[in-house]
Amino acid sequence: MRKRAAEVFFNGRHAGRIEEMADGKSMKYSFTYDREYLLEKGTCPVSLTMPKRKEPYLSSVLFPFFYGLLAEGRAKELQCRSLRIDESDQFGRLIATCGEDCIGAVTIRRGVSE
Repeated sequence: MRKRAAEVFFNGRHAGRIEEMADGKSMKYSFTYDREYLLEKGTCPVSLTMPKRKEPYLSSVLFPFFYGLLAEGRAKELQCRSLRIDESDQFGRLIATCGEDCIGAVTIRRGVSE
């Protein structure tokens, strides 16, 4: 099983962790809020579609909120070519392109690979 992870930040504050697990042809994704982020009053959810909660969010596709952070069309083609990332590798694109230059409050930083 291949596993990739990235840390999710909201306005510079560590909010949680997103993971991709690949088992053969099957892909699974999870997003888990950071415990301290959950306990701190006044912190916002990373997305209205993912309210703060202790339990991880699970999906067989990349969560729509995170998918929405990815470039499309010609920008996607140029990013993939320059970064040498397969266009179908959504998680790879997410961790490669949604760092400090990402528009909005959410940034993604590469995590541990297993």
